[in-house]
Amino acid sequence: MPEVIFNGPEGRLEGKYHPGPEPDSAIALILHPSPQHGGSMNNKVVYTLFHTFVKRGFAVLRFNFRGVGRSQGVFTKGEGELSDAASALDWLQSYNQNSRECWIAGCSFGAWIGMQLLMRRPEITGFISVAPPANMYDFTFLAPCPSSGLMLTGEKDEIVPYESVKKLVDKLNQQRDINVLHEVVPGANHFFQAKLDEMDESVTGYLDARDKAPATR
Repeated sequence: MPEVIFNGPEGRLEGKYHPGPEPDSAIALILHPSPQHGGSMNNKVVYTLFHTFVKRGFAVLRFNFRGVGRSQGVFTKGEGELSDAASALDWLQSYNQNSRECWIAGCSFGAWIGMQLLMRRPEITGFISVAPPANMYDFTFLAPCPSSGLMLTGEKDEIVPYESVKKLVDKLNQQRDINVLHEVVPGANHFFQAKLDEMDESVTGYLDARDKAPATR
């Protein structure tokens, strides 16, 4: 898995990239939790998501937001990090110009950034949001949500209550032709400690179902 450095809005950004096996391999971008709470591309949820997509033959990129690791810049609480994510997706697409699908995945703060990127990039065909912080950040920009996807929470999430994510999912599912699945991993906390295998099974099961389903947004 090669380390990569690419240009972001405030200087270089550090990432890890795994190329896909085919010229038209699907692509996936993975976004990490808040740097204010120690989040980085080496977060275990991010690492697991990265390898979930690699196993499925995706070209996959995870990277550090500005100010994390060797990425330049200073944390801006969201606006700059969204620009970083857009630059990362540009880089990923530049190496996979014939990709047949584009997915975004993120954990906690990264899930919030990922959903914002989803609104700005119509080529994104699906999303995985792990522990989306629906009680901490405003998700009303998802009006309407342009793609179907999975929101995954831990039964024992001590930071984001189940009810806040359920309320968000119920609202999104009122839209025609959009299906947001909400799954709960038994016994899992916010970062799925000791429950990463179960998280991987949920994400894999969802991706399997999407592969078998008729084409959808």
